[in-house]
Amino acid sequence: MPSAFFVVRATVTDPGKRAAFDQWYETEHVPAAVKAFGVSKAWRFWSLDDPSLHQAMYQFDDEVALDTMLKGDALRQLVADFNRDWPDVKRTRETLVLAQEFAK
Repeated sequence: MPSAFFVVRATVTDPGKRAAFDQWYETEHVPAAVKAFGVSKAWRFWSLDDPSLHQAMYQFDDEVALDTMLKGDALRQLVADFNRDWPDVKRTRETLVLAQEFAK
């Protein structure tokens, strides 16, 4: 079964809050999410086209593992923590399944 991915896009509109958001995400949120989700890989990105756009991606072994996480308490707790610490940051979430992997 192919890997599945959980993607969270956050828009940090206040440039003065981006450094603190980045620090919080790096030291608190990603480590907590990786542990809670039981994933071995996660990535974070800042957009080069829109400096307010942050994206986090978590890789799951398959769709079953992703679906289990989506229905569990871990996501609800992480969302609550995010809302508490960053109430003004809007987010969207997306789920993806790997269609192809190419490496040279």
